[in-house]
Amino acid sequence: MDEEYEVIVLGTGLKECILSGLLSVDGVKVLHMDRNDYYGGESTSLNLNQLWKKFRGEDKAPEHLGASRDYNVDMMPKFMMGNGKLVRTLIHTDVTKYLSFKAVDGSYVFVKGKVQKVPVTPMEALKSPLMGIFEKRRAGKFFSYVQDYDEKDPKTHNGMDLTRLTTKELIAKFGLDENTIDFIGHAVALHTNDQHLNQPALDTVMRMKLYAESLARFQGTSPYIYPLYGLGELPQAFARLSAVYGGTYMLNKPECKGVRCRIDSYTSLLILWQVEFDEEGKVTGVTSEGETARCKKIVCDPSYLPNKVRKIGRVARAIAIMSHPIPNTNDSHSVQVIIPQKQLARKSDMYVFCCSYSHNVAPKGKFIAFVSTDAETDNPQTELKAGIDLLGPVDEIFFDVYDRYEPVNEPALDNCFISTSYDATTHFETTVADVLNMYTLITGKQLDLSVDLSAASTEEE
Repeated sequence: MDEEYEVIVLGTGLKECILSGLLSVDGVKVLHMDRNDYYGGESTSLNLNQLWKKFRGEDKAPEHLGASRDYNVDMMPKFMMGNGKLVRTLIHTDVTKYLSFKAVDGSYVFVKGKVQKVPVTPMEALKSPLMGIFEKRRAGKFFSYVQDYDEKDPKTHNGMDLTRLTTKELIAKFGLDENTIDFIGHAVALHTNDQHLNQPALDTVMRMKLYAESLARFQGTSPYIYPLYGLGELPQAFARLSAVYGGTYMLNKPECKGVRCRIDSYTSLLILWQVEFDEEGKVTGVTSEGETARCKKIVCDPSYLPNKVRKIGRVARAIAIMSHPIPNTNDSHSVQVIIPQKQLARKSDMYVFCCSYSHNVAPKGKFIAFVSTDAETDNPQTELKAGIDLLGPVDEIFFDVYDRYEPVNEPALDNCFISTSYDATTHFETTVADVLNMYTLITGKQLDLSVDLSAASTEEE
C-alpha cells in the first residue's frame, strides 16, 4: 500500500465505481478502497435475508416470501434512459459486455387522481385520456414541434430562440393547460420541480427529445431499460473495468486489523484509516493501519469526508414486496409512475418504482415496489401514503428515511472530489449529471459520449 497513486477512490457506490472505471480507462493510476466488505455502498443490492436484517433486525425472512437468494433488492433503484448518458457511458467503456439489460414495460404519470400512460408522440397525444379533444390537438402540435426541432437547423425553430425563450413562454404559444404542462415537465422532461418553467426552453425540449428517442429505440412502451438481476451488477461491472485497466481494489483488506461495527443495520468490517492533508489543506494520501497510500486527488461519497459536506434534505421511502403488478399499469411487470408535486400540493415530486421476477430481482410471482420523495415532514408513512395507495395490497412493507448531502469544499484548493447523495428520483438522469460533472472537475475535460448506440442493442434487447 506504501506507494503513490494519481487518484484514490473511497467507497464503491455506483458513482464512485463509474468514475474509477472512467479514470482507469484514461490511463490514470487508481487505488479504490471501501470500508465495507461488499460493493455498492448506499446503492448496494440486498437479498431477502439482508433486507429483513436491515429493517426488521431478524436474521431470516418468512419462508412464504420465497428463497432469499432469488431477491436482488436495489437500495437506490433507478431506471436508465435507453438513449441516455448512462447507457452511452456503458457503451463508451465497453461495460455492456459484463451486463444484460431488458426494457421496462411502462412509464406512467398520476394526474387528476388517476394513473395514466405518458404520451410523448403526436399520435399518442391524440389517443391519451389525459386530455380533452381540443387539448389533444394542441399537445399534438407541441409534440410535433419538439419532434422536428433540430438545434443546428434554424428552419426547425419556427422563429423562436429557445436559449432566450422560457419554457413557460414556449408552452404558452401552444396554449397548453396546467395538467398537460405538469406531465410534460415532470414525466417526460423529468424535471424534479417547476423551476424549469422560468428557465430557457432549450433544456426542456432536449429532455423531451431524449425521452422520445429512448422510447423509439426499443419500439416498446417505455423509454427505460434495467439490468437483469438489478443495479447491484453495475458497480461491480465498473470495478472489473477499472481492474482491467490497472486499477487496484482494496475491500476489507486482509492485513488491516479492523473492528466490527454497525453500518446500515447489518454487520460490516470497518477499515481504520485517515485522509491526510498537507499544511496548505491539499490531500496527500490515505493512511490505514500505519501504511500510507499517497495520492494527488481523492474521490469519495459524502460519508468519507463529513467535514466537507452539508445536509441538503432527506429522502423518505417505502419498500414493498407484492404478489401482483401495480394496478392500472396494464399489468406491467416493470414500471415507473411519477406523481408531479402539484397533484399532491407538495413541494417535490413523488416516484413509484416497480420491478419483478421478469428482471430476475424477485422469485416468480413476486414484485418489488419503491415509493420515494423528498421528505417534507417527520412522518414518512403519512407523507408517502398517496404513492403507497397506488400499489394495492402488499405482502410486506418497510419504511426508511435517509439524509442527503452535497459537497461544500473547493476541489481546486484541496483536490477532494465528493459526490452528492442519491436523490428520490427513480431514473438515472440526475445521478449521471453528477458523475459527468465530477469527471470534468477531476480531469479538466468533457467526457466524449458520441458513441454508436447500436453497439449495445443485442445486450439490451
